[in-house]
Amino acid sequence: MSLTQNLSSDGSTFTIQIDGKFDFNLVQDFRAAYQQVGTNKPKLVVDLRNTEYMDSSALGMLLNMQKNLGDTVSSITISNCRPQIKKILQISRFDKKFIID
Repeated sequence: MSLTQNLSSDGSTFTIQIDGKFDFNLVQDFRAAYQQVGTNKPKLVVDLRNTEYMDSSALGMLLNMQKNLGDTVSSITISNCRPQIKKILQISRFDKKFIID
């Protein structure tokens, strides 16, 4: 399990990619990653293409991120979800709080 972050060359998109399990073990790394967003109001993308597992603590981390960032970002998108991850997000009604593609 690992986490990487990247700001696009034009500064418009900040991406956090999670590989493996998105669970309580990533709390500190995830928080540190989204605190690097900066002040240019980029679009934030949480890329889950390589995420195999997500638990309730991951849902809490996403909500805390949204609360802490507030107007610091223009939007938050959760992208490239595997079907089982997308189902968890939909059951939890995260499609009402985030853009999910």
